[in-house]
Amino acid sequence: MPGPSMPAPLARSNRAVKPDGTRVEQLIGRIRHWIEQGLLKPGDRLLSVRAGATEQGVSKNTMAEAYDRLVAQGLLEARRGSGYYVSRIARPAFDELQPHVVEAIDTVSFLREQLEQSQGVRVGDGRPPPAWMEGSELGKHLKAIRPNRHVGFEHGYGSPWGFAPLRERIALMLNERAIVAAPNQVLLTQGANNALDLLVRHLCDAGDTVLVESPGYYPLFAKLKLARVNTVSVRRRVDGPDLDELAAKVTEHRPKVFFTQSLAHNPTGGSLSLPVAHRVMKIAARHGVTIVEDDPFADVLPSSAPRLAALDQFERVIYVGSFSKTMSASLRVGYIAAARPLVAALCDLKMVTQVSTSDFVERIVYDLVASGHYLRHLRRLRVRIEQVTAIAIDRLARIGLAPFAPGAGGYYLWVLLPAGIDDRQLAREAAERGIFLAPGSVFLPDRATEASALRVNVAYADDPGFLGFMAERLGR
Repeated sequence: MPGPSMPAPLARSNRAVKPDGTRVEQLIGRIRHWIEQGLLKPGDRLLSVRAGATEQGVSKNTMAEAYDRLVAQGLLEARRGSGYYVSRIARPAFDELQPHVVEAIDTVSFLREQLEQSQGVRVGDGRPPPAWMEGSELGKHLKAIRPNRHVGFEHGYGSPWGFAPLRERIALMLNERAIVAAPNQVLLTQGANNALDLLVRHLCDAGDTVLVESPGYYPLFAKLKLARVNTVSVRRRVDGPDLDELAAKVTEHRPKVFFTQSLAHNPTGGSLSLPVAHRVMKIAARHGVTIVEDDPFADVLPSSAPRLAALDQFERVIYVGSFSKTMSASLRVGYIAAARPLVAALCDLKMVTQVSTSDFVERIVYDLVASGHYLRHLRRLRVRIEQVTAIAIDRLARIGLAPFAPGAGGYYLWVLLPAGIDDRQLAREAAERGIFLAPGSVFLPDRATEASALRVNVAYADDPGFLGFMAERLGR
């Protein structure tokens, strides 16, 4: 392994160096240049924060900030207890086709031209010039709150694909998870729910049959019902779907799609094992089933965790991700990653159904990622999840409840209730005391034979009011 390295130091000024953003940006630019010029090669270990700060004549905080931003941009990787290394993952290229100017002969081509603006004269546009907004009172206010002071705020709809730098960063994140993707295979959506809605619309026709997990993601059930799609459930076990049941139901029902959440499953909290993942892919390949893999907690889970998209590389797996669970539920930014032709078709569907997603919100998310703020937030979030999960399991055990699966890094535990307790009635009684419970029956596509259960959010499991109510109802 090469020793810690750093090419020639920055020229030092006689003036006192302020540990501000300007100095951080200079360091980022210099290290980026060294990497691009090959002076720092993939796998090279950089100087420690302390040694780097001494070498560059800056504070340790400034050096750490620069390293964190470079990690967030995919140029460096941080290895716990070892230091910072130049990333071995090549930056994926957009490889976008040159803008093709088409006559507005149908709805999709007309919408595409409105959004992508390949034609310079905009007489047919449906909005005023951006300058009309930029020079207005609205523009003055937005300048104060726009996420990146170096990038002008766009008052248009934005690209239907989503903000390009964020798509590039997502592609890098996917490559870190061993999912080989280019930015032109990534479509931004308004959260994972919007992504699933687009996929249901595109993949399924009324009367089609699909497989879902039981228990599973209840908003998906509603979308499928609205689309008049037949759902067949597959029991979810601790380490993934029940393989015998999956094989039998695929053979019997010939479904088009299997919707699954591999890791930190909502609501059970379990995660897919590698042997189960291999079997799932074999069954899907044998019967020609498309798999939609939803991975909302990816950013707080190990990049090496088994993912179906990593095994498949977009041959039959469509990957859905989101920032809503790990950044903010108010920042509705998600994405679909898949084979390029499918993503292009989904982009057209997105234009027809919603025109575009919020360029402004996508820029906020990108700025949080590129600045390193998101990375530091994730470090704290992982520790917090681990701590509160241990507390939740302990508190539940004291009142006689054990989780279905140990916490796998997400927010949820699935707790089976004793025989004779109806989870919906329990939720109604709790509501009368101001306690909101998530009855397990909500997460079951077919509720007749399943045991009564609760989905417990680990962040709230040690609440005295909840624990007291449950102890009372359980006779503890």
